[in-house]
Amino acid sequence: MSQALSAAAAGFGTGLSLIVAIGAQNAFVLRQGVRREAVLAVVGICALSDAALIALGVGGVGAVVVAWPGALTVVGWIGGAFLLCYGALAARRVVKPQGVLRTEGDSAGSRRRAVLTCLAMTWLNPHVYLDTVFLLGSLAADQGALRWTFGIGAATASLCWFAALGFGARLLGRWLTKPAAWRVLDGLVAATMIALGVMLIAGS
Repeated sequence: MSQALSAAAAGFGTGLSLIVAIGAQNAFVLRQGVRREAVLAVVGICALSDAALIALGVGGVGAVVVAWPGALTVVGWIGGAFLLCYGALAARRVVKPQGVLRTEGDSAGSRRRAVLTCLAMTWLNPHVYLDTVFLLGSLAADQGALRWTFGIGAATASLCWFAALGFGARLLGRWLTKPAAWRVLDGLVAATMIALGVMLIAGS
């Protein structure tokens, strides 16, 4: 039992250390949380996607993906272009801020856009595959028979982080009632997305 808890704790700590870093996915979840727009759907997509990718890594799929290195290159180009476009839209909001805090009563169209953007932000980022399928998968293999326990710990860390980020972000709402505050947030989002987009394309 103690070995299982140690493996789960190791997976939790490793998974948390990988996802806490500022990235496109975290920036998007933060903005959705502040706007209170499709937060549950976005958090669920991020957490379930990570869990699925971690499961693939623990199951040894990473070794199979290595046989097609060109696949990650294609994902890198597509993901990079997507992030550049999203960053450009965020930069446009800096020039023309909306500054309106939305509520849970958003339209189906807004939720659909948020869901599709979140899916693209998650599955078109090759770094996500490197962190979950390859890195966590290889670390889980070192746990031997407890590799799935390690994976469950990592997936739990992902769920806890995205839930805290998405639902906790609404606490920032009181400071984001002015257009100037939204300019700062959108400026940070734009800088993050554009920088990561350039990095993905340059590294592909």
